[in-house]
Amino acid sequence: MEYRNYGYIRVSSKDQNESRQLASMREAGIVERDIFVDRASGKNFQRDQYQLLKRILRKGDVLYIHSLDRFGRNKEEILQEWNEITKTIQCDIVVLDMPLLNTKEQDDTMKTFIVDLVLQILSWMAEEERTRIRTRQREGIDAAQGQGVKFGRPETPITEAFEEAYREWKAGEIKAVDAMRRLELSNSTFYRLVKRYENIR
Repeated sequence: MEYRNYGYIRVSSKDQNESRQLASMREAGIVERDIFVDRASGKNFQRDQYQLLKRILRKGDVLYIHSLDRFGRNKEEILQEWNEITKTIQCDIVVLDMPLLNTKEQDDTMKTFIVDLVLQILSWMAEEERTRIRTRQREGIDAAQGQGVKFGRPETPITEAFEEAYREWKAGEIKAVDAMRRLELSNSTFYRLVKRYENIR
């Protein structure tokens, strides 16, 4: 049976570039058709390309990953996926930037000892980094809000045209739907503006 080498790449968003990971896969001799790329968060493993890759993997195949944090960022899930691939599917995993995490190069006893030890440490570090990122983001948002920066959809302004349509609607001269059509507002936006306008009058 011919065993195959596969590469897995993950970037967190469409704006990130996977070129560095691709280059390391090519250097390892993996052909482009066998490289799977996800543009998704590392918080869990519900990623389309990763799940497809897992269905394709067969006993004896080798999965290459550029670095552990590209594999995932949740400690328990990293360990679970690693064990499923190496023990249930019986494939090897090679982490290119961490030579110790290369199950091809170890006998069964050393493989279990070294991989489990290093994986526990690195997956904990990956999860800690994710926690730090979330904390920094929250601190940044709190600081910005403290300075008056508003997040989310900007408020629709109350214009003279709205005030005129509001008065006509309240006087019974036009229906609400006519006011919405004239102002080009949706039902929810119109009534949200009405509530805001009545609160500030």
